[in-house]
Amino acid sequence: MNFKISKNVLYNSLQLVSKAISNNSPLPALSGIKIDVEKNSITLTGSDAEISIKKVLTNEEIENLNLIIIEEGSIVIESRYLLEIVRKIDSSEINFEIVDGSLIKITGKSVEYKINGIRSSEYPLIDFNKPNTTFKINSLILQKVINQTTFATSDKEIRQVLTGVNFNLKDKNLECVATDSFRLAKKTIKVDSDLNFNITIPSKSLNELSKAIEKDEDIEISINNKLAQFYINNTLIQTRLIEGAYPETNRLIPTVFKTEITLDSREMVSAIDRAIFIKNEGVSIIKLSINKENMIISSKSQEVGSLQEIIVPENIKGDNIDISFSGNYVLDAIRYLNANKIKINFSGEMKPFIIENLDDSSILQLVLPVRTYN
Repeated sequence: MNFKISKNVLYNSLQLVSKAISNNSPLPALSGIKIDVEKNSITLTGSDAEISIKKVLTNEEIENLNLIIIEEGSIVIESRYLLEIVRKIDSSEINFEIVDGSLIKITGKSVEYKINGIRSSEYPLIDFNKPNTTFKINSLILQKVINQTTFATSDKEIRQVLTGVNFNLKDKNLECVATDSFRLAKKTIKVDSDLNFNITIPSKSLNELSKAIEKDEDIEISINNKLAQFYINNTLIQTRLIEGAYPETNRLIPTVFKTEITLDSREMVSAIDRAIFIKNEGVSIIKLSINKENMIISSKSQEVGSLQEIIVPENIKGDNIDISFSGNYVLDAIRYLNANKIKINFSGEMKPFIIENLDDSSILQLVLPVRTYN
């Protein structure tokens, strides 16, 4: 193996591929990036066996790649060492060459590294065959779906299915739902496809996918009952699906409400932000009291003290209500709505409440209240 390539393009590509690599991989080879050099291209692969990222580099598709292939071959190099070497070489172009078995020489203008690699035969075989079920979606729409849902997934493995976002396509409506049992985020979009499916994708994989999206374009998505593939130009991101039935969340979303308020989102965010530092046993619980004229946000703890703030919403409808909730959950919900004006619908003091963007009916946030005794 022997080739020369642009340092900047290679470094950016290595950074992307390395996102799939785990620091605690049980297989030594999976801690590295696999480099396959063929006649007219270089393929970089990173994987932790759950998410895999493959990027193909060619002069035809990538501007200023300046790829010159002298000899074909393949090798696996520890990702942290490879990234550090490429980053530190002070040269616009870098040369890679296998000089003895798995010993790789990496050279720049006046610097030469020699580093031990891993033979590519030790790298596990990753099946990148494309599933038959395929559809397309706009990249920026998909990125928005990811950003508005993944924050609500669970970070606990007790119920693994809740660590992912559920994608349910039916009648050209794609419902994307995330919940950790205490809050829920739901985004609905139109998809030009007659497919019907119900899959759950790990939030970690979706977040890495979101980072890989750089421009407005169509992304091709291929799925089967085990995995999903996302094709972004010369990059393929493949992830396993989470097994198990996702809970029926639509029945958790109330449809009848007793109280409704409409207000500026920034006003609500600022008020909660001022209150959440007051915590009981490390948890910030906010109490909201609504009457016909205004609403009062309050929080207190014996260790810290108390806060009370009066807000006059633009509109109040319905009954008086007192309700308590996690300040951080509501703060997240409002921020990810990305709204100027929000509407909050309450169905009861101990029932879930809904936060909506007045200008975007496709997104809904739900938060469960907290029982308090004061």
